[in-house]
Amino acid sequence: MQVAITGGSGKLGKWVVRHFLDQGYDVRNIDQRFPEYVEGQDLYVDLNNLGEVYGALEGCDAVVHTAAIPVAYRYPNEVTFSNNTLSTYNVLEAASSLGIEKAVISSSESSYGLVFAVNPFEPLYVPMDEDHPQLVQDSYGLSKIVNEETADMFHRRTSIQVVSFRLGNVIDPEGYKQFPSWLHDPQQRAQILWSYIDARDAAAAMELAIQADGLGSIALNLANNETSMDISSAELMQKAYPDVEIREELGEYQTLLDNRRAKETLGWQPAHRWRDEVGS
Repeated sequence: MQVAITGGSGKLGKWVVRHFLDQGYDVRNIDQRFPEYVEGQDLYVDLNNLGEVYGALEGCDAVVHTAAIPVAYRYPNEVTFSNNTLSTYNVLEAASSLGIEKAVISSSESSYGLVFAVNPFEPLYVPMDEDHPQLVQDSYGLSKIVNEETADMFHRRTSIQVVSFRLGNVIDPEGYKQFPSWLHDPQQRAQILWSYIDARDAAAAMELAIQADGLGSIALNLANNETSMDISSAELMQKAYPDVEIREELGEYQTLLDNRRAKETLGWQPAHRWRDEVGS
C-alpha cells in the first residue's frame, strides 16, 4: 500500500513517515525541504499548486496530510490562513479526483479557540469533547475549522473517507526535555488544557485511520490519557478555571481534552507517557 505523507520532514511528519515505513508501507514523503534521513521516496512539492499536488499523489492509495504553517502569528494572518486552507483543499481535491479513498488531515485543539485567543475566555465545560463549540479568534484556528469543513464537502461529493485529528500539543522524544520547566505551575499551558500527544502515538492513530473503513468524514481529538502536569486535573481546574463546569469525576491526572472518541472509533491507545520519558 502506497501512502503519501505531506510534511514528512516536519516535527510530526517525520515520525509519521518512520511509523509507516516500520509497518511496511510504501511511503512517499511530500515536502518543500530535505528530510533528516532519506527513506522511501521524497518529492519536493508546492502544495499550493494544484497541478503539482496531482502529480505528487498519482498512484497512491491513501494520503496523510500533516503539512501546514503550524502556529498562529508566525506569519501574517492572511498567509497562515491562505496556506493552510488552500494546501488542504488541493490535497483533498487531487486525492478525490485520483480515486484515493482514504485521507487523514491534521486539525488542532486550536480549533476550539482557547489557544490563541486575543480576548481570553474559558472552556464551556471539561473534559472538552468534539461537540464543544469552536470559538476561534485567530487565522490558524480558523484554517483548521475550514479544513474540517473542506473534508466534509469532499466526502459528500466523492465519498472519500477523511479523518481530521484535532491534535493536542505534539511532543517528540526531544520535547520531553522541556517538561520540568512547567510541571508544577497550573498557569502554564492552561490555554491548551495542559494536553499533549506524543508524535509516535499520533502516527499510530493515523495508520489506524487509514486502515479503518466506513468512517465518513469525522473529527477526533487526539491527546494522551493524562495531562502534561504533575498536578491533579481537579486542582488544575480549581486554580485556572474554577467556574467551568466539570461534567464527570476526574481521574487523578486525566486529560481534559477528551480522547475517548478516538479510542472507541479506532481502537487506539496512546503508548507513550511523559512520566516514563522525563529523566530517562
